[in-house]
Amino acid sequence: MRLLTQSRPSLVFSCLKSSTAVGAPLQGKPSVDYQIRKFPASERSLNTVNLLRNIVDALKIDKDATKSFIPLSIGDPTTFGNFPISEGAKRSLIEAIEGGNCHGYGPSIGFPFARKAVADFHSSRHVHLTENDVLLTPSCSSALDLAIGAIAEEKSNILLPSPGFPLYETLTGLYNVNVKYYNLLPEKNWEVDLNQLESVIDSNTSAIVVCNPSNPCGSVFSPKHIRDIIQTAEDHNLPIIADEVYSHMVFNNVEFESFGDLSENVPVLVTGGLAKRWLAPGWRVGWIILHDRHDQLSSVREGLINLSQRILHPNTICQFAIPGILRDTPPEFFKSVMADIEENAKLAFSKLAACPSLKPVMPEGAMYMMTGVDVDTLWDQPDDVAFTQNLLKYQNVFCLPGSGFTYPNSFRIVLTVPRDVLSEACDRIVEFCNMNLKQ
Repeated sequence: MRLLTQSRPSLVFSCLKSSTAVGAPLQGKPSVDYQIRKFPASERSLNTVNLLRNIVDALKIDKDATKSFIPLSIGDPTTFGNFPISEGAKRSLIEAIEGGNCHGYGPSIGFPFARKAVADFHSSRHVHLTENDVLLTPSCSSALDLAIGAIAEEKSNILLPSPGFPLYETLTGLYNVNVKYYNLLPEKNWEVDLNQLESVIDSNTSAIVVCNPSNPCGSVFSPKHIRDIIQTAEDHNLPIIADEVYSHMVFNNVEFESFGDLSENVPVLVTGGLAKRWLAPGWRVGWIILHDRHDQLSSVREGLINLSQRILHPNTICQFAIPGILRDTPPEFFKSVMADIEENAKLAFSKLAACPSLKPVMPEGAMYMMTGVDVDTLWDQPDDVAFTQNLLKYQNVFCLPGSGFTYPNSFRIVLTVPRDVLSEACDRIVEFCNMNLKQ
């Protein structure tokens, strides 16, 4: 085919327009016109829908606005440049490149030395992990993709949190897996409604997905609450997929524990990566850690490996850098980042809580805060989507509507914004509410 395209490119182009057989001589206009028809998309692709992206794509940014644009929308801690990566991580990446051995392909689940580094880093007083318990992936999103794909059969259902990260639902659609939601309770700082969780479990349930610390809520489950969730899973003989990409990203005096560390009997697939805690989403490295004390996931392990071979492996350069990144990023780096985010959270909460139409819930970690909005107290704001659209239109502040997280009449803000910018954004949000407040 290469010889054909190089020597007779016009022939290849003509074949796209006519039904003349490849290799037949072209003499004037083809005798049979090409029949134009529309090709249907696969059912799989049409079932792969990101609700939040659909909402966001419908929002219109006014390029001629008089006020500066303030995005409080995307969970990328690098957006404003105020949270640079650690010097240790940067040095590890440079050394990996200069070593000259990281430019080729590797195993689909990652190099053993990189998997061992992740295993060592996440081993604890509760459990010792080895490289055989870790699969590396091109991102935490990819890790979630593999975990859901390996554990849920078509037409089964998976339990997702509400509010929750919309990618979970996108991935279940890809695999033709049904979704059931369990509720998080804002009045209990977004703890799981355990009774309601149990009520939605049935014989077709494949797994429970949890996110701790939470996107979009910024909440952190206590060890006791984690054990209660694990007990529910154990009672119904279900595995847990734990999205812990924000692991240890907690505020002062808040304790983080991994679902995998606290589970004695329930198998847990913990997903994580470098994107958030190490402030490197563009490095595209994630992982799955299998906590499987009773060897219940032997078949799932095989499925994970098979699925990983679709895309091969994560970034090879970053794999060579992982041991140094995990070893040489000092605790002071993480403490400094979380101290800044906590101060931002306190600032945003105090400003938004002063507005009678807004009901923020103070987070305990991650990098987000959810705020309820009482649209009935405001003129011409029928729902959260209209609220965020008009907030963007009149104040040029871009927040994500709660409907994108399956939690209407709320919105999410990101807390990794420079403090003066965040202060200005919150002032504009309050001003917008006050200007539209019903008397």
